[in-house]
Amino acid sequence: MRARTFLADALFHVALTAWAGMLWSIGYLVVPVLFCTQERMLAGEIAGRLFAASGWAGLALGGYLLLALLARQGVIGSLRTLAFWLAALMLILTAVSLFGIQPFMQHLKESALPLDVMRSPLRERFVAWHGVASSLYLLQSLLALALTLRVHFGKPVRQCQATG
Repeated sequence: MRARTFLADALFHVALTAWAGMLWSIGYLVVPVLFCTQERMLAGEIAGRLFAASGWAGLALGGYLLLALLARQGVIGSLRTLAFWLAALMLILTAVSLFGIQPFMQHLKESALPLDVMRSPLRERFVAWHGVASSLYLLQSLLALALTLRVHFGKPVRQCQATG
C-alpha cells in the first residue's frame, strides 16, 4: 500500500512540475528567444505551434491532477481544497485558450495572407486578442505558481486518516 501511495504522490508531483515548468519555460523563455532570433512570421508560427502543443499537454496533465485529487479525497473533499480549484481554473484557462483564442488568432493570421497579420488591416484585432491571450497565459502561470506553492508548502494534498 505504501508503494502505491508513494507512486501516486510522485506522479502527482511530476505532473504538476511538468505543467508549471512547461508554461514558464515556453512562455517566458523559449518564445521570447524565438522572437529575438527569428523573423517575426516564422517566430509567430513556431510559437503558435508550441502553445498548441503545450495546451494539449496541459489538458492531459491538468486532467490527471484533478483525477488524482478526486481519487485521493473524493468529490466533497476535493471541492473543499484550494489545490483542486487552482488546478481546475488552470484547466479551464487552458481549454479556453486552446479551443477558443488560439483558433481565432490563427484564423486572423490566415485571413491576412499573403500579408503578415501585423501589416494587414486585421492588425488591431490581432493585437487585441493577443493581449487577451497573454493576460490569460500570465494568469495561468500565476495560478501554476500558487498551486505549486500550495502543494509543496501548504496543507498536504492528501488527507491523513486518524489512526486509533
